[in-house]
Amino acid sequence: MAITRSFPVWVIVQQGVDFFIITDNCSVDGTARIIDGYVRAGTAERIWEPQDDFSQARWVTRMARRAATEHRADWVINSDDDEFWSGRTGTLAEELALVPPECEALAVERFNHPPLDGKGPAYFLASMVYREQRSKNIFGKALPPKICHRGFLDVEVTQGNHSATRSGTALAACPAESIRISHFPVRDFAAFERKIVNGGAAYARNISLDPSVGRSWRWLYELWRRGGLRDWYDRQLLCPEQIAERLAEGSLVLDDSVLRVVEVSCGK
Repeated sequence: MAITRSFPVWVIVQQGVDFFIITDNCSVDGTARIIDGYVRAGTAERIWEPQDDFSQARWVTRMARRAATEHRADWVINSDDDEFWSGRTGTLAEELALVPPECEALAVERFNHPPLDGKGPAYFLASMVYREQRSKNIFGKALPPKICHRGFLDVEVTQGNHSATRSGTALAACPAESIRISHFPVRDFAAFERKIVNGGAAYARNISLDPSVGRSWRWLYELWRRGGLRDWYDRQLLCPEQIAERLAEGSLVLDDSVLRVVEVSCGK
């Protein structure tokens, strides 16, 4: 089993992932040094991608195909670096081993962990311990699932990792009842602003994608250009009263499972 991008690598290893293929798209913050440590350990491959236009579908397809051809992956997980994939009762490897052979892919539901009002611990996992029961995107639409699939030499992954095809035919994705994705898209403001500025500018440079692709990124980038991103971010922060209200109504639940996995991996 291979994963084409990762939450902290040492944590995902505990889920039974054998290998990581990571595309480094123009990082300047020490990411390459961190990845190279895993490369030297034999658990990862780093692909340097200098083109800065958010051609995610092409880059993820390249990784997914390499997972199948070079690493003989049985399953390929196309993950963003703000996502943590986990089995609900066992490890990812254990849950995927139970998938019927006729199932080519899985559609895995995502659950947002909203940011708190900034008065908690600095480490985002230590404070973002609440999970939405039904997550929506910034436009109020249901958050679409992500896909993982068996290792295919000719797979094509779509922009956003929401679906995949072979020879132009969509893989029939079975619902993944036993796997979920914990999603941490909005953390501290500095990181969030950097993400929106870099990603939004990259989308703006891409002349091959339809303008409807990456709508959330483009909308937030335009909001940043107008000086309104900080105000939008502040409205996403949950105060204690909001947390208590949403816990009582059932739209929010306490879920510190990712934090606990990280603490175990660090020997805490």
